[in-house]
Amino acid sequence: MTNDTGILKTLISEHLASLFTGVISIVGSISVLLYLNWKMTLVLFTVLPLSALILVPLGRQMYKISKGTQDETASFTATLSGVLSEIRLVKSSGAEAREYEAGRTGIMNLLSFGIREGKISAMISPLVSFVFMMLLVVIIGYGGMQVSSGALTAGELVAFILYLIQIVMPLTQLTQFFTQIQKAKGASERIIETLAAEEEVYEGAEEAVQVEEPIVIEDLSFGYKTGEQVLNKVSFTMQPGQVTAIVGPSGGGKTTLFSLLERFYRPDHGLIKLGGKPVSTFSLRSWRKLIGYVSQESPLLAGTIADNLAYGLDREVTEAEMRRAAEMAYADKFIEELPDGYQTDVGERGVKLSGGQRQRIAIARALLRDPQILMLDEATSSLDSQSEAVVQKALSNLMKGRTTIVIAHRLATVVNADQIIFMEKGRITGKGTHKELLLDHELYREFAEQQLQMNVPELESAPAEGEEAPLEYGQNTGGGRRSAHPRIGGSLFEG
Repeated sequence: MTNDTGILKTLISEHLASLFTGVISIVGSISVLLYLNWKMTLVLFTVLPLSALILVPLGRQMYKISKGTQDETASFTATLSGVLSEIRLVKSSGAEAREYEAGRTGIMNLLSFGIREGKISAMISPLVSFVFMMLLVVIIGYGGMQVSSGALTAGELVAFILYLIQIVMPLTQLTQFFTQIQKAKGASERIIETLAAEEEVYEGAEEAVQVEEPIVIEDLSFGYKTGEQVLNKVSFTMQPGQVTAIVGPSGGGKTTLFSLLERFYRPDHGLIKLGGKPVSTFSLRSWRKLIGYVSQESPLLAGTIADNLAYGLDREVTEAEMRRAAEMAYADKFIEELPDGYQTDVGERGVKLSGGQRQRIAIARALLRDPQILMLDEATSSLDSQSEAVVQKALSNLMKGRTTIVIAHRLATVVNADQIIFMEKGRITGKGTHKELLLDHELYREFAEQQLQMNVPELESAPAEGEEAPLEYGQNTGGGRRSAHPRIGGSLFEG
């Protein structure tokens, strides 16, 4: 986007103009030379094969060097970007020396390519000039013989040489254009590849509307690479206004399922339906407008809190609306305590705010979108207990009346979900309520024993329907402690 296009810009702005003027000058001069003495002019054409012998191999080298330079530049830029964005990790890990060496290696590779390119550029002009100087010597010698025999006058010979010089200078410019076009050819390959990539069709014939209809996942299969299935024949239904929780070990395909729901990828097999219609028939704009997504990271863009709250909305958001959404997300107090309130700059990726503050702004943003479908990717997993309690209250406000699908790594947050889907290695191995899975699903039962500090026999004394449940949605019993279970392990269900 930056380097490759810069090389093409140099070719067009600096060398293309000289190509046209050079071609006009060469064609005009050769026409006059043919008129003056066609035999001597034919001698000029003997230089073309000689020039090709020099330029073609050097051009191929320039192409390879240009491609290598662009690849190395991309690699170095990626390294630099990664180190600067995670500079605290680098410093806290004591990895400065390692990253310094990686950066130094990248710079030295770029220097090496630059020196090789400079050598070829320095060779081309002298070699071409040498060939044409030798040609000039031959023309003067041959022309002198023609003058002495009376076949050519001295004035005609002088005129011939002057026109010959008019050819030499533009040809030197053309050789520079030739080397630059080889360089641009190496740079343009990736640009062409990017332009040829398939684009998302954002608009569509049919609009997804906010209707109270179930979302049906039907026989869904997907793999990022051919032959590696991340999801394998996943099927379940989410009823409107109900909460569906997806639980299971890491790598089970939970986040991939969210990506397919957002239509970031197309499934290899199967369908996602809304109200009996495949969501692929809806325009991307209208479908994604129905969805509110709150992730673990709660990404923010550089700018003000107000900018982030209204991000992506196609309407004007009043300050009163922002305050109401912030109040429901329990973000109003900390925002008002900031020096500039809603106009406070959050910094790159929201670094000036804490994790809990970013999370609450993300919830307020989702409230302003007023989505029909809510997707929560364990929105409280990285928070302290006090922030988690506040965020859970905000999530409860957000979830009211919406079809909600939750990725959960802690059972305490989803025991009262309308249905729980247990996923292992891309397959659904259990489906039902918390009580049903405790009875029927061995791994879920072990998961519950580990996280909730409970014994399965206690189900016999579970409260009847209508009585107060021992675990409210969002309550983190046991302080989030995990025992070192020999089968599940302390971190198996972490994000």
